[in-house]
Amino acid sequence: MSDEWELKICCMGAGYVGGPTMAVIAKMCPKIRVCVVDLSQKQIDGWNNADCLPIYEPGLLDVVKESRGRNLFFSTDIDTELERADIVFISVNTPTKTQGIGAGRAANIKNCELCARKIAEVSTSDKIIVEKSTVPVRTAEAIRRVLDCNDKGLNFQVLSNPEFLAEGTAIGDLEKPDRVLIGGQQSLEGLEAARTLVSVYAHWVPKENILTTNLWSSELSKLVANAFLAQRVSSINSISALCESTGADVSEISRAVGMDARIGKKFLQASVGFGGSCFQKDILNLVYLCETYGLNECAEYWNQVVAMNDYQKKRFSRKMVGKMFNTVTGKKIAILGFAFKKDTGDVRETPSMFVVRDLLVEGANLHIYDPQVTREDMWTEMNYTCGINAENTKGLEESITTSPDAMSACEGAHAIALLTEWDEFKTLDYEAIYKSMAKPAFLFDGRNIADYDALRKIGFEVHAIGKPDPNAFNDL
Repeated sequence: MSDEWELKICCMGAGYVGGPTMAVIAKMCPKIRVCVVDLSQKQIDGWNNADCLPIYEPGLLDVVKESRGRNLFFSTDIDTELERADIVFISVNTPTKTQGIGAGRAANIKNCELCARKIAEVSTSDKIIVEKSTVPVRTAEAIRRVLDCNDKGLNFQVLSNPEFLAEGTAIGDLEKPDRVLIGGQQSLEGLEAARTLVSVYAHWVPKENILTTNLWSSELSKLVANAFLAQRVSSINSISALCESTGADVSEISRAVGMDARIGKKFLQASVGFGGSCFQKDILNLVYLCETYGLNECAEYWNQVVAMNDYQKKRFSRKMVGKMFNTVTGKKIAILGFAFKKDTGDVRETPSMFVVRDLLVEGANLHIYDPQVTREDMWTEMNYTCGINAENTKGLEESITTSPDAMSACEGAHAIALLTEWDEFKTLDYEAIYKSMAKPAFLFDGRNIADYDALRKIGFEVHAIGKPDPNAFNDL
């Protein structure tokens, strides 16, 4: 059977990018063998699980089931799968450095280099190496140099093929992408390698949506795309603060501005802030690149996008404390939503975590409910990003309760904080919730999803991002 495959693909990394991307390629290309490999047996076992994958993404399980065992495989036998592959995707984590040169800004590409060394070690034939991870510009050059040091006379062509997925809509983004970007060396061999990868995507993506560039343009395009999107979020969030001070409504501002065709409507929804694995990491990477090349004014410009995001999260926490008579000590507060956005269980850099951190410092008792986030994932991210754990934070376990549903999280609470825009939070029985809460009952909406008029009629004191407070602006 192996000789009948058009191509054999191996993907190193079974995470949020590698798993869904390879599942869709396998679905769309039944004559291409696709195998996802990872060092973690637990992760691979999760992908081979009949009904529960290691990540939550709408529609993903159905896509995996369609191809798994046919031409989609998940394995920890990395050496065997690398040796047999024609194309190897590198889709591993590239976290921001926490120490050393560029700490807090530069991306650590250690995992990419380790992948390249493993590929060079076990390969017995020429291969195309595809850089799928989000990396600094010229990482492909580092990968190529490692691969060229093989002592077997093998030829490796390195391509850049950045992902442009949004968690929660990843399957749709993969099946009907706005564009597929492929960067390669502008040599005969590099152009031929790019054509091979184009032929894979051409099974379902229109040729006019497949863009080919040089390596460095492709690598930088990913950072710039995320920087531009995050910039829009921080821009509207900066205006939300102004709206709260003047009586303007940020939703009306967004609608008025977004109707300008030159600007557009997307990413103009004010919120408690952006999160996820990419936006902040990629902007800080861009900042570091600018600093490295002496472009300090450019670095300062992009760093302000992150600074505004940090300000928005802190501003939300302070408003909660301020409106609740300047103290939340000993008060039960319901946190509805911990994932960084709806339709995902991803908690990396989630704004909820920073609000939780601030309220913990103030002595609040927090009851957290999220339909897709486990207590284990919550603790892991809080420890990794905020340095908060049971050993260094007295009474942490007792101060945070993970609730099985929204109603139990809210029962007896002094306040509710809506921090993820899950659809179920729009249709809760707020009358029953209000009756169960301490009075006055506060609701702080960090996603602008609630019906404020209805909530106020019930009796809630409502505060939202960029929304005028009727008590402060009686003329409205």
